[in-house]
Amino acid sequence: MKQYLIHDEWKVIEDRFHPEYNEITESIFSLGNGRMGQRANFEESYSGKTLQGNYVAGVYYPDKTRVGWWKNGYPEYFAKVLNAANWIGIDLELDGIKVDLHQATIHDFYRELNMKEGYLLRRCEISLSNGKRLLIQSIRFNSMADDESGAICFQVTPINFSGEIHISAFIDGDVKNKDSNYQEKFWEEVKVHAWENRSCVWSKTKKSNFEVMTGQEVQIFQNGQKLDINPSYELKEKYSALHYQLDIKQNETLSIYKYAVNLSSENHASHSFEQVLLDYLQRISQKGFEKMLQEQANAWAEKWKINDIIIEGDVAAQQGIRFNIFQLNQTYTGKDDRLNIGPKGFTGEKYGGSTYWDTEAYCIPFYLSTAPSHVAKNLLIYRWKQLDKAIENAEKLGFSQGAALYPMVTMNGEECHNEWEITFEEIHRNGAIAYAIKDYVQYTDDKKHLVDYGWDVLLAIARFWKQRVNWSENLQKYVILGVTGPNEYENNANNNWYTNYLAAWCLSYVQEVYQEIKNLFPEDSKLKFIQSQFDEQELTDFEEIASNMYYPRDEKRGIYLQQDGFLDKVIAPVDQIPANQRPIHQHWSWDRILRSCYIKQADVLQGMYFFEPHFSQEEISRNYNFYEPLTVHESSLSPCVHSILAAKLGKEEKSYEFYTRAARLDLDDYNNDTEDGCHITSMAGTWMSIIKGFAGQSVENNLLHLAPFLPKQWKSYRFKIHFRNSHLDVWVKQEGVVIYNLTTNPVELLIHGKKHSIEPNASILV
Repeated sequence: MKQYLIHDEWKVIEDRFHPEYNEITESIFSLGNGRMGQRANFEESYSGKTLQGNYVAGVYYPDKTRVGWWKNGYPEYFAKVLNAANWIGIDLELDGIKVDLHQATIHDFYRELNMKEGYLLRRCEISLSNGKRLLIQSIRFNSMADDESGAICFQVTPINFSGEIHISAFIDGDVKNKDSNYQEKFWEEVKVHAWENRSCVWSKTKKSNFEVMTGQEVQIFQNGQKLDINPSYELKEKYSALHYQLDIKQNETLSIYKYAVNLSSENHASHSFEQVLLDYLQRISQKGFEKMLQEQANAWAEKWKINDIIIEGDVAAQQGIRFNIFQLNQTYTGKDDRLNIGPKGFTGEKYGGSTYWDTEAYCIPFYLSTAPSHVAKNLLIYRWKQLDKAIENAEKLGFSQGAALYPMVTMNGEECHNEWEITFEEIHRNGAIAYAIKDYVQYTDDKKHLVDYGWDVLLAIARFWKQRVNWSENLQKYVILGVTGPNEYENNANNNWYTNYLAAWCLSYVQEVYQEIKNLFPEDSKLKFIQSQFDEQELTDFEEIASNMYYPRDEKRGIYLQQDGFLDKVIAPVDQIPANQRPIHQHWSWDRILRSCYIKQADVLQGMYFFEPHFSQEEISRNYNFYEPLTVHESSLSPCVHSILAAKLGKEEKSYEFYTRAARLDLDDYNNDTEDGCHITSMAGTWMSIIKGFAGQSVENNLLHLAPFLPKQWKSYRFKIHFRNSHLDVWVKQEGVVIYNLTTNPVELLIHGKKHSIEPNASILV
């Protein structure tokens, strides 16, 4: 665990340079706006430890899957989010010496991620090898108002000299991914160009043929006056630069304003790129940096007005939750149903930037409560649009008759994960997608979604489960063999309890949805049934399987077994593992991990979290008390589920401990992997730890239910949530719970099981 960042309620601060942690800081201080993202690389050259990263939403490369021997059904490629053209570049040179913080003497350094207003600020005072001392200050943001653009104000002040400076504002498209096979580069040049104070690099990806044009406009001010200066141009393969040579005076600040645009063929016809780029650059540069920065602050103020969580009495916790909410809002805005949420968002390359089951299991609740309903709905439509591909994926594995297996990892609906135990066996992801449909409809009451989109997906998933089970003569039950559950430290298991339970629930839920849409939308549903070639006999088959599913159980302990044979392992709590062997995935062989009892993340407990009303408190408690001590929490998705369940069980200290780990997972680099990028999808779990855990939020009988407690470390906490047509402000403090109804209609809700009514624009204290 690393604790070098300063605690602050609205900022993440590095108050001196930590070169050994620079890649971690680059991840944490990343910027994004839903369309493009940028790691916190320095604008100027840096020869030390760094991971250059600029990403454009929806642009990826189908890297050929490399395996020792091929398996039928194996994905053809592993999708990679691409490191795109570096648009932030501003190199400085004094007397032939390039400014490079790795080579310079650093006298003072300060870096700040301002989460309230959405920008990255840096200030450093350095000396070069020739003794010249200068102050560098920069502010940078990815615009929320103009979401294909970014802007930089880069200032240089000579402290002990006057002289000549060479400035190179560049765009470099000659980039590669850190995980490239054999250092392969994925971009080909279409065109480079420069004119006046502008330049661009137009590139196209190999294979996938995405096109991206990255352009810049540069303005230079001295003593507050804009300089009328013509640059010289440098154009070479996938690179364009504007060079400026000018005199600077001691203690006078030179300001370089850089406006940049990333245009993607996903959003624009490539034949119109150049005109769109010119118009875009002209529009934002005419606004000017200060106006763009103010628009950025205004856009973030609107977001924080809705989804801020205010914690009184614990700055580290306050910083943690705001950091998580900030990154979620930077990653996904819900404007485009072709986009989804990668586990690293725009902060790094790991996991390929692809969509996982994380979205449905962890992210949708956040967007349901903190954004207009279309934001979460677009995440469901994303899957509906890819249903044909999910059916193709199932067909490759031998399934038929419209059965769908959604991919574990995808960009366009095709499976692109390259580990067999995940690709073929971690099939529980299908159930998470079905669960998300239920979650969305229950929360929004948008039952029309079921007939328009949900039925197609649910029926195809049910058809998969019907074919994936088999009847065990020995057990006289249906079983599911050869799977990997959420605990990826156990592969090729038989009868993973979570997978079996989720499959049976899916088969029951599709029957419930059938009756509902048939009654509510008789004409629309009749057409859907015809289109999907649905036969009512299928419902009978689904019910037969759901009613006769096998669930491994240990009667003596009163617990469900994670899978068949789990108790054949040596059962020993995690606290018996020596500290120098943690995390075990970095110290143990895979063979040793698979034979151990240790659990990567919630598995049985994931099911208890999803289906809490199905189980008694005693059942949940017995399973929690058995499995939590065996869990190493080496997945970022693990702490939040345990935090929520601990809260439900009245284990307030344990719940708070897991919340802290989730909230500060990246800020404190708990798992020694933040340098690869932040854990974006688990950040939604941090939000859930407070809202579903501490505040006890759920939906029961079409009513919002809250069961709050106040962690003893806090004086109070406060949040806002949307629920159907209501907007509530909830303030949990020592005196009780104050709930404000911010809408013009009365609201009924349950608080600790008791019904309360709140008049429009009024509040109650419970």
